Amino acid sequence: MKIIKHTHMTEKAIGNIELKNELVFIADLKATKEDIKNAVEEMFKIKVAKINVNIDQKGRKKAFIKLKPEFRAMDIATKLGII
Repeated sequence: MKIIKHTHMTEKAIGNIELKNELVFIADLKATKEDIKNAVEEMFKIKVAKINVNIDQKGRKKAFIKLKPEFRAMDIATKLGII
């Protein structure tokens, strides 16, 4: 199972990167918060402070991943080519 499918980039998601130190990904529907946390920490070599998930109207699971203060979401977004 591929836990993280892709990034979710909207104006709100970009604002979250800049203001809240938070990244937004689309995750597999069967993935738990712990699965998502482990996948993101392993993939980007960062530490996650908190994860919120929701299922949108299109049936996708959005994972809002807040990073610990010593890591910057802007740096990860730059590596991914988002910003």
